[in-house]
Amino acid sequence: MTDPNSELIVDLKNKINKLVARYKGLEAEVKLLEEEKGRLTEQLELVNKDYTNLEQRFNNLKLTKDLVTGTSEATDTKKRINQIVREIDKCIALLNR
Repeated sequence: MTDPNSELIVDLKNKINKLVARYKGLEAEVKLLEEEKGRLTEQLELVNKDYTNLEQRFNNLKLTKDLVTGTSEATDTKKRINQIVREIDKCIALLNR
């Protein structure tokens, strides 16, 4: 007859080995997910930069179109020009310091 304690020990060792294997598998999965998160974060930052650049280009094109065609949106164009002038004034003030 086998000792009941030895059977419990063998069973416990098997369970521990399964848990260790599962832990290692989950650890590898977490590492892959973290790498994917990093790649996606970088991709999101690039997309946000592209969006900002495109939005700025769109606004510049809209301003140029309004200036060239003299459309009824003159108030928006004047506001944008005033904003640009204020930004330039701020830059000049910073340079004079």
